[in-house]
Amino acid sequence: MNKPYSFLVCILLVMLVSKVYTQVKDFSVYEAPVPGSAFTIKMIPVQGGTFKIGNYMATGKNPVETKQVTLSDFWMGAFEITHDQFGIFYKDESVTQGSKTDAITRPTAQYIDLSWNMGKEGGFPVNSLSQDAALMFCRWLYQKTGIFYRLPTEAEWEYACRAGTNTLYPFGNDAKLLDDHAWYQKNSKNKYQKVGLKKPNPWGFYDMLGNVCEWTLDQYDDNYFNLIGKQPVDPVIPPGSRYPRSLRGGSYLDPAPQLANGYRFESEPSWNKRDPQVPKSRWWLTDAPFVGFRILCPRKQPSAEEADKFYSLYLGK
Repeated sequence: MNKPYSFLVCILLVMLVSKVYTQVKDFSVYEAPVPGSAFTIKMIPVQGGTFKIGNYMATGKNPVETKQVTLSDFWMGAFEITHDQFGIFYKDESVTQGSKTDAITRPTAQYIDLSWNMGKEGGFPVNSLSQDAALMFCRWLYQKTGIFYRLPTEAEWEYACRAGTNTLYPFGNDAKLLDDHAWYQKNSKNKYQKVGLKKPNPWGFYDMLGNVCEWTLDQYDDNYFNLIGKQPVDPVIPPGSRYPRSLRGGSYLDPAPQLANGYRFESEPSWNKRDPQVPKSRWWLTDAPFVGFRILCPRKQPSAEEADKFYSLYLGK
């Protein structure tokens, strides 16, 4: 990239970030710039409140179980992060980490195409990546723009997914309507699809159910509801070990019951069993093509010290 062009890109980024700061202050919808590109990430404001998290109806291994929690205001991505957006970060040689992630300064190369020919450019969700990789994308956005991003907690994810409803799915209890709202086992033809092709939920979030299963911030724990009962405001289970971590939403491979609002998934070491590298990659999951993510921005932004402490905690395990 020549210097004049680089200078113009920097000026444009400063203008975009300045506009974003205004929108963040106003708590309105905004387009988060993906630094070094023309891509943006649509962020939808979600006013905090109190709701019952959990299963209002039994679904598979998940029994009826709920807990009342209260959440603060946040924004969350309207869509799952795409290969196009993540690719800008992936190719950015200026990335610095300061974490234990692969003990290098940028993402490791994929030794095979982990999209498995399901699609990359043009709006397909990024997939086959670890929670570390998703959080490093968030950290990169923060380093480049000064606005703090992270993954949603399980509670934040479910609150946004339910969108004020108390039914099995955001659109009601009838699984026959899933075809209009999600890519799942019945209609996906065993492939993820471009984001945003199905109907959004009542708050404007697309693909919350199906397409790719989404990372959350929490350590997975079978005792989750008892644990969050001890922290009913902005609950999160902090990291204790690499496995298991929590995911939500189900994927293009999952049946209808596993796409329910309250259904919880746990990560497994087997998701990387075919990785030939020693040690196995902390970035990529060779056997989890169904895993992706979306990002969250808390309305109350942490200080620089608090942000660094957060990333060190989650990326140090």
